Amino acid sequence: MSLAALTTGAAATRLETDEVIWLTTVRPDGQPQSSPVWFVWDGTNVVVFSRPGPGKVANIAATPLVALHLDDRGDVVVSVEGRAEVAADLRAERVAAYARKYRDGIARLGTDLDAYLGEFSVAIVIRPTRARVFEEV
Repeated sequence: MSLAALTTGAAATRLETDEVIWLTTVRPDGQPQSSPVWFVWDGTNVVVFSRPGPGKVANIAATPLVALHLDDRGDVVVSVEGRAEVAADLRAERVAAYARKYRDGIARLGTDLDAYLGEFSVAIVIRPTRARVFEEV
């Protein structure tokens, strides 16, 4: 399916508003590893901030092919395949978008943005290469 399906309609709305997406990476032994993560969709890329130590960061460094899935709510299913890269810098516009989306979530964790980004200091940028969107009509 065309990547344009991610920029309009219910899929775009869910990518902008859903709090959690499942990121699937591949371990060195070939086993898929899925992790629920917070994310920001900028209309082109999905951006995730991670601690530097978890397996997903090492998995992406070894095998950059990943999959993303939103939880099924019954109305629209969104599945994305892509190529991930671990980015060295936390670009200001990405941080600002993330801060807007997760202000309440970060507060629920009992911390502030600076402390959160001190811990979740690795930006993972995923460029979609294929999308499948199934909408109830």
